[in-house]
Amino acid sequence: MNLFASGGDTALESQAARPVMTGLAASDRELVDRVAKGDRAAVRLLFMRHHARVYRFVVRQTGSEMLAEDITNEVFLELWKQAAAFEGRSEVSTWLLGIARFKALSARRKRQEEQIDEDQAAAVPDSADTPEVTTMKQDKGAALRRFVDALPEEHRTVIDLAYYHGLSVSEIGEVLGIPVATVKTRMFYARKKLGEALKAAGYDRGWP
Repeated sequence: MNLFASGGDTALESQAARPVMTGLAASDRELVDRVAKGDRAAVRLLFMRHHARVYRFVVRQTGSEMLAEDITNEVFLELWKQAAAFEGRSEVSTWLLGIARFKALSARRKRQEEQIDEDQAAAVPDSADTPEVTTMKQDKGAALRRFVDALPEEHRTVIDLAYYHGLSVSEIGEVLGIPVATVKTRMFYARKKLGEALKAAGYDRGWP
């Protein structure tokens, strides 16, 4: 089902890129209400506002830009289907990231037996001063990114949501479906492990 203009390209992104002249000042929640009533223009507006953020999040979760494009489109198809069920207890952006996380995890499970994440394996900190560590010392930002990738999934996800997507602790809890106290605990251990990894790699200052 094509939610956008009739005929031609059925891809959400290309359709959503077409100018939408009405409702530009509407809030996200107002647009979701309009989507629930079958307003396709409202879907396009929400896509234009949130596509980039959802896409970046899924790329971080899956490690695949191609897969992220497909999943991002699926997220907005779910928005179309589930708009009437949205209760407004969280921000629309948080709700969309929650849908994105579920779909990303499902996609990762499907391909788990077929693909080995070489980048993640290479990012495991080594106590020896290997050539990889030497390279990482030249760029703390790149090293930190690799150390984040090497964290266990539950720790990596809270760091990703907090520091690379700017979500609050309560919003992270909503996206992950866990208590705020659990978010704080995971954040504590993630920061501790990152600090230790950075120190072992020879950086003066650890995780901020």
